Amino acid sequence: MFPKWLLPDYLEDLLPAEAARVELARNELVGTMVSYGYQLVSPPLLEHVDSLLTGSGQDLDLQTFKIVDQLSGRTLGIRSDVTSQIARIDAHVLACSEVTRLCYAERVLRTRPHDVDSSREIFQLGAELFGADALDADIEITSLMVDCIKKISTRPLTLDLGNVSIVMAVFDWLNLGSQDRSDFFSALQAKDTASLDTMSSSLSSQKRKVVMELPKLYGDVAILNIARDLLSDVPGALSGIGELENIAKELDGSVAQVSFDLAEMRGFHYHSGIVTAAYIDGEVSPVSRGGRYDHVGEVFGRSRKATGFTIDLRRLARLGSDEIFVPKGRLISAPRISHDAELMKLIKSLREQGDVVIVDLNLEGSETADSSATHRLERIDGTWQVVSL
Repeated sequence: MFPKWLLPDYLEDLLPAEAARVELARNELVGTMVSYGYQLVSPPLLEHVDSLLTGSGQDLDLQTFKIVDQLSGRTLGIRSDVTSQIARIDAHVLACSEVTRLCYAERVLRTRPHDVDSSREIFQLGAELFGADALDADIEITSLMVDCIKKISTRPLTLDLGNVSIVMAVFDWLNLGSQDRSDFFSALQAKDTASLDTMSSSLSSQKRKVVMELPKLYGDVAILNIARDLLSDVPGALSGIGELENIAKELDGSVAQVSFDLAEMRGFHYHSGIVTAAYIDGEVSPVSRGGRYDHVGEVFGRSRKATGFTIDLRRLARLGSDEIFVPKGRLISAPRISHDAELMKLIKSLREQGDVVIVDLNLEGSETADSSATHRLERIDGTWQVVSL
């Protein structure tokens, strides 16, 4: 029999130090997003499962906990991602025809962890921009993502850029059906050249060359010129390459390195253009992902151009610089002396100005100080004063 206090696998408590880091990071980043004009929203934890699993949600079906609603008998889902909820709010609740900027900081729950060392409960922070299809919108959302990460982490940042439209243009050029697209997608994601070789055996030599070279189109900015030569006859491919080049120019100097993967097909059934992933130096998996997803709103009866990003807030807080999380106020220990109006007034004033005041509950009139305190209140010459420790 399991102890009652034991948590389910891949779930854990946030203890005081980490909870404080996550909350401080949340406040800092929500403030950053608001400064860009993004409005904070907070969708419910539960929704009808068919709403949660629309658009991008189809890929999250196995990640979604499902329960039966005692009121309606319908199946509800505990959100495993927030993006589709934000798309629903934009398309159906706000129903605005102008550009809309929304942001959020919410918990999501998944049926299984992404990695063996990750949690099934994720603190997801993100921003979504609706109603703008110009490259400027992708530049804004990517710049905001970079700005948010750099607010917390001082380590070098690498930005990995891709463009789903490039591979989709190749698929159209190859005249692939839905099943062939799915097969090619799987092989490209795995960079499985053996499978690509087999699947392209009936194609012309020119098309076969494009298919076999696609998985090799990753690296620094020099890869873009190689891609232009390879894909010169593919309608629409060159404009996608140009978009990548323009975003990289706009972000020049704001990140340590920009890399490209032109065969990136993450979110094949979801993303429709630029895709991004941000890596903090020393980490093998990205702390943030983003991209354009122009078709998610269609299922809510209102198609809207859209782009956005998500950040794993808890992971970013863990990777953040310790200096950022140093409390701005003092930590003051105060004695417990009943009915001392002067002392109570001073404690209230100190708390209002941002200091933390911990009252010693051990003994009446005790002069012991909290072990973590930086200051304490002492009565000197008949007046309560803050004394440094």
